[in-house]
Amino acid sequence: MIYTVTFNPALDYVVKLDELQSNDINRTESEQIFYGGKGVNVSVILSRLGVENTALGFLAGFSGKQIELMLNEDGVKSDFLYLKNGYSRINVKIKAQKEYDINAQGPVIEQSDVDLLLQKLYKLKNGDGVVLAGSIPKSLPDDIYERVLKQLSDKNVISVVDATGDLLLNVLKFKPFMIKPNHHELGEIFGVKIKNLDEVEFYSKELQKMGARNVLVSMAEDGAVLVDENKKLHKIQSVSGKLVNSVGCGDSMVAGFIAGYLKSNDYDYALKLGTVCGSATAFSNSLATKEEIEKLLKFSGYGINY
Repeated sequence: MIYTVTFNPALDYVVKLDELQSNDINRTESEQIFYGGKGVNVSVILSRLGVENTALGFLAGFSGKQIELMLNEDGVKSDFLYLKNGYSRINVKIKAQKEYDINAQGPVIEQSDVDLLLQKLYKLKNGDGVVLAGSIPKSLPDDIYERVLKQLSDKNVISVVDATGDLLLNVLKFKPFMIKPNHHELGEIFGVKIKNLDEVEFYSKELQKMGARNVLVSMAEDGAVLVDENKKLHKIQSVSGKLVNSVGCGDSMVAGFIAGYLKSNDYDYALKLGTVCGSATAFSNSLATKEEIEKLLKFSGYGINY
C-alpha cells in the first residue's frame, strides 16, 4: 500500500473572464472547481493506474468535506484527519488578460493533530510506501517531514519526497528511495543555474552523496533525467504535444514513476511511465484520466503498457 501525505489540501476555484477590472463588477465566462495538493494529485494518478493507495493529511470544514467527496467520486481512497476549527483552503485562480493566483493559508494544525497523523503513519508495514509532497502550512514545525521519516526509519518503507529547499535537504539523511526536484529547484539547492545535462548529473550525484537513493529531475520540454541508486544515468525526451495545463504535471510524473517501478522493478520502465503520465496531464485540462494516459502510451513510441 502506498500512502500519500498532503498537509494542506485545497479546492482550486478557477474562473475565466475576458478582462479583470478594478472599477466595475466582473462577471465570469466560466467556473470550475478542482481538488488540489501535491500528495492528493499523486494519489489520483496512482488510483487511475490501478495502484492501491490511501491519501492522508488534514481536512477542515465544509471545504474539507467537499475535497473528500470529490476524491471518493473519483475512486480515490482516503483516511484524512478532520481538524476541529477552520476550513480547508479555497484557492482562487483567475484567468483573464493575465493570470492571478490567490492561495489561502488554510486551517491551523495543532500538535495534537500532528501526533494523530504520526500514529497513523507508524502503522505502516514493511513493503509499504509513503509519499511526502509539497510545502507545509505555517502552523506546522519545519521538521515535520524529518519526524515522519525518522519514525519510519526502523521499517522497510519506500519513501518518496517531492519538496524544495531545506524541507528536502533535511530528510536526505534518512535515505529516501526517490526525490524529484525540477532542474530549477536543483540549481537553487546549490546556488547555481543548471545549464546542461552534465550539470544535472553532477548535482544529482551530490544529492546522492547526502543520502538520496534515486534522483529524478524533471526538465519540462527537455524531458527528464534519472540518476539511479547504481549511479546510472537515464535520459528521456519529453512527449510532443500541446501544453494546456502545467498544474499537477510533476505529481503525475511521481505517480507514474512509482507505478512503473512497482510493476517492473526497472528504472527505465519507471522513467518512461512517469514521463508519459506527466505529459498526459500537461496536455489535459486537469489531471490526466486513465484513457488519456493509455492513449499517450500508445502513441508515444515507448511501447510500454502498465
